Amino acid sequence: MAGNSFGDLFRISTFGESHGKAIGVIIDGCPSNITIDEEFIQSELDKRKPGQSKITTQRKESDTAQILSGVFEGKSTGTPIAIVIPNEDQRSKDYTHIKDIFRPSHADFTYQMKYGIRDYRGGGRSSARETAARVAAGAVAKSFLNQFGIEIFAHVSGVGTIEAPNVDTKDLKALLELREANIARCADPATANEMVEFIDSVRKAGDTVGGRISAVIRHVPVGLGEPVFDKLHADLAKAMMSINAVHGFEYGSGFAGSELRGSEHNDIFVADDHDLNRVHTHTNFSGGIQGGISNGMDITFKVAFKPVATIMRDQETVDIHGNPAIASGKGRHDPCVVSRAVIIVEAMAALVIADHLLKNQSYKHAAR
Repeated sequence: MAGNSFGDLFRISTFGESHGKAIGVIIDGCPSNITIDEEFIQSELDKRKPGQSKITTQRKESDTAQILSGVFEGKSTGTPIAIVIPNEDQRSKDYTHIKDIFRPSHADFTYQMKYGIRDYRGGGRSSARETAARVAAGAVAKSFLNQFGIEIFAHVSGVGTIEAPNVDTKDLKALLELREANIARCADPATANEMVEFIDSVRKAGDTVGGRISAVIRHVPVGLGEPVFDKLHADLAKAMMSINAVHGFEYGSGFAGSELRGSEHNDIFVADDHDLNRVHTHTNFSGGIQGGISNGMDITFKVAFKPVATIMRDQETVDIHGNPAIASGKGRHDPCVVSRAVIIVEAMAALVIADHLLKNQSYKHAAR
């Protein structure tokens, strides 16, 4: 199976299945002497772990990260960092009923047809449990980015037809406190309460619902991004679209920008004190990226998640022989994934920026 690695210079490879012994990640390319705080890594994983509230799956996993290599006395050594996260609360028997059938909108059919075999226990490798490994790697990437003052913040901006108003992003630390004060992980408290009530009602009805996550990356230097095929927004899009259940990505003005005229959409440049190092734009429809390269403004984007495919209702399907069958919803599943996916979005954004930052540094070293 190809496609288990991400990044070029700051590169990760994840491994493991939902009901296997463990999941994990190998980080290759992390520079030496980066402070690796195990408590910080764990705090990031705690934001993603299952069983944390009434609107998430009730599977109980501590998601305790164990660093096996690449760190000495709290610092990265420049060698591969291996992190393993044991699985603790597998209930494989909950999935025996779907061993020979294909669940609607799951990866069951495509995995079976592509590989001729599939691990039906919780979806195996296709399970979103794999993203815990990404979060651990993203925490290391964030630690690297901290040296440059780069900040990343995401929150749930929409669930179903509920949409949060645009939040003031001047103080990202204050927004983080607001986000973590509610189980919806929405930085607007009033909207968060509405979201929680709605998701809980969907859960009680045996159904699921999708949602949206908005993100901002701040203090990114000018120059990250590689024309033509490795544009910064293209890599961010790939990173986000690789997350389970993601069905859409937009940056800057996104799809709404297609309704504007150029005279409305153009971001006008201003140079404070005629200094090219202090250039900014009056507006930010570009989302901090122009020509595929960061321009120093906030990078803004939004990610759309589809409803979880497993619902607690019977659905028509076919079995492995092509005969009609019924897929019954059983097991422990999220009624809406976005509250746990916020930290995954941040992690993948950190991995992209870390990778491009190292690429940009290589140019500067080569020019000396």
